[in-house]
Order: sequence, then structure tokens, then C-alpha cells
Amino acid sequence: MDVKQGRVVLTAGLRALALALLSLAGSLTLFLLTVVSLVLVPLGLGLFTTPWVLAGVRAHADRRRLLAMEWCGVRIPPAYRSIPRDARPWTRTFRMLGDPATWRDLRWLPVDMIAGFVTALLPAALVFYPLEGFALTFGLWRVFTDGTYVGWWYGFVPVSGQGSALLAGLLGVALLVASYFLTPALLRVHFLLTRSVLAPGQGELAERVRVLTETRRDAVDSSAAELRRIERDLHDGAQARLVAMGMELGTIEALLEKNPAKARELLARARQSSAEALDELRDLVRGIHPPVLAERGLGDAVRALALRMPVPTEVSTDLGGGRADAPVESAAYFAVSEVLTNAVKHAGADRIWIDLHHVKEGAGVLRISVTDNGGGGARVGAGSGLSGVERRLGTFDGVLAVSSPAGGPTMVTMEIPCVLS
Repeated sequence: MDVKQGRVVLTAGLRALALALLSLAGSLTLFLLTVVSLVLVPLGLGLFTTPWVLAGVRAHADRRRLLAMEWCGVRIPPAYRSIPRDARPWTRTFRMLGDPATWRDLRWLPVDMIAGFVTALLPAALVFYPLEGFALTFGLWRVFTDGTYVGWWYGFVPVSGQGSALLAGLLGVALLVASYFLTPALLRVHFLLTRSVLAPGQGELAERVRVLTETRRDAVDSSAAELRRIERDLHDGAQARLVAMGMELGTIEALLEKNPAKARELLARARQSSAEALDELRDLVRGIHPPVLAERGLGDAVRALALRMPVPTEVSTDLGGGRADAPVESAAYFAVSEVLTNAVKHAGADRIWIDLHHVKEGAGVLRISVTDNGGGGARVGAGSGLSGVERRLGTFDGVLAVSSPAGGPTMVTMEIPCVLS
């Protein structure tokens, strides 16, 4: 057997085992919590608990979407309606319950804890169940039988002695050979089942258009705000310095003959003002579109960004020498910049890792993960700037997933569909 393929099969088996546990324990727990919370809605208490429970369900579903893309290249697009961050609990409850995507998630929970558990357990069993057959062959059968009765069943083989134990070993070999060819495909079946329930259907195309319209409107509003910021920075910064420098030059011209010493002093001050104005203009241009991003591409721009961080930051990139469209690169760059700022400012991290690569399956996806060893607790909508990142990515039909348990670490994963030139 090919060693590389063997590693792929073993990895798929371990992932399938983890998915089986996640499907059974995670989906079952969230399903029960959701039922209890919805029952409490008429009593009033559910109005406060339901948004938190449904946010947990969405995070659980988003995590499965992320794993589907990372492990098998199965893309499951989300289509959640946006909710204002400052909305009251009861408003959030009814907005979330009025979202068709919420009910897709809730339908998916029982499917995941039953059919999802089975479809995840099957590839795991193909990889690990043969180990029991081999153990029976090499003497474990003696623990379960004294040779006079059937003490153990391995599959459809009743093990009562060394002969039947050998048959169990042969069955284990057959299962192991089958796992070599079937395990990765069966793992993909699990995610295809998930997509069949979570993905929006054709009847929800209008809803998808509405979501995209909202993200485009947010992008237009953000662009208008950015233009106002640039205008304000120019007016209060470089423009004011240039006006002052022009006045100083006029004074210098008048003092050249009357007071040369004073003129030289003002000339030095004007030179300093021109240097400061130039620095401000460079900072402003860098904030609009960093020169290194235009000249060297996203990978080098992120490395340059990491070098300016006050904490050690490691960057790993694999873009295959290609480049995404300029708007996509710009969105990705500023999204990474915002996440890094959050890691230093709010998480108290002292080490950060950035992984940036392009997945070529399907139409292609630019995937960026930023991991820090800070205190955790980050979430979208908590005032950490992640909501702005999510809106920025949504303009390009991208997604944001945050894994940040209390105590850390925090991992923020961003995906933007794109192709590289």
C-alpha cells in the first residue's frame, strides 16, 4: 500500500471519529438546550436565553462548514440575516427565530446526531475496527471463551477458538483493505449530508440576494465613511502643515535681507514641517492601500504587517506564486490587520501565528487563519471589531469563523472565494 495514501486514510479515520463524537455530544446537547429555551419563551425567560443558545447553534454549524471546506473541499455557504449588535434580547430572539437559516440549523441538529453520527462512525470503524480482529487472532479470544462456547462476536464471525479467531483476523484484513479505498469518500459523504440540510435551497435565492444586497450596502456605507476619514485627515493633518509651511516661506522671503539669521531658523522649521507632512501623507496612503500590497502582493504585505507588530508574529503563506484581484487582496489585508490589532489590544497575546493559503478545489478559496495564545473570549458582535471584518468579507461572499474558548487560544479563520492570476 502507498504510504502517503495510508496516512490520508488514517487521518480521515481520526477526523471521522472526532466528527462522530461531535455529532452525538455537541448536536444532542444543543438540541436539548434549544428545546428547553424555546419552551421558556412564553414564560419570558426564554427571550433572554434563546439568543445565546441559537448563537451556540450557529457557531456549531459554522464550525462544521469550516471543517467541511478544510477537510473535504465541500463548501456550505451560510445565509444568516444580519442583526444589530445593540439589539435588545427579545428583539434578537424574534429576529433569529424569523431567519430561515436558524430553522435549517435546528433541523440539522437531529439529523446530525443520528444520520451524521452514523456517516461519521462508519469510516472511523473501517479504520480502527480491524485492530480488534487482529487482537483476537493473536490471543485475545482466550479472554472471552474457554473453547466450549461462543464468547465473542467479531462482525458476523463467532469467535470460540483459534480457528474462528483466524477468520476474525481475515475479516479485519478485508475491512482494512476496504478502508484504504472507501474511508476518504465516506468522510465526504458525511459533509455532503450536512450540506444537503444546511445549504440554502433554490427557493431561498431571493433571501440570498437580500443578504448580498445588505453586505453591498454596508460596503458602500463603509466606503463613504472611509472617504470622510481621508478628507478629515488631509484637512487636519497634511493640509494644515502645508498651509503653515507656505506662510513660513512667505515670512522667510521677507526676512532674507533684513534678518538672515531669523530666516535661516524659519527655513529649518519649514524643512521639518515638510518632512512631517510627507510622513503624514505616506501614512495616509498606506492606510488607503499599502504600497507593498500593490507591488509585492498579499503574502509580502502580511509579512510586512507582522514585522510591525509589538509581539512575535509568525507568517506562513502558500499562494503558489499567484495573486488575487486587488479588491480581494485589500479586503484580506485589512481584515488581517484588524484581527491582529484585536489580538494585541484585547486578547493580551504574546505570540501570534498567521497561515495564508489558497485552496484550489472548486472555484478556489483564499483561506487565512490567525491564531494567538491570548486569554480567549473573542466573539463576533462583542465590540472587538470582528463584526466589521465579517461585513468586509461578506462583500466578497466570504465567511468568518471564530474559535475562542475562555483561557484561549483564539483562532480566527477567514475565507474569500477567489481565483489567483
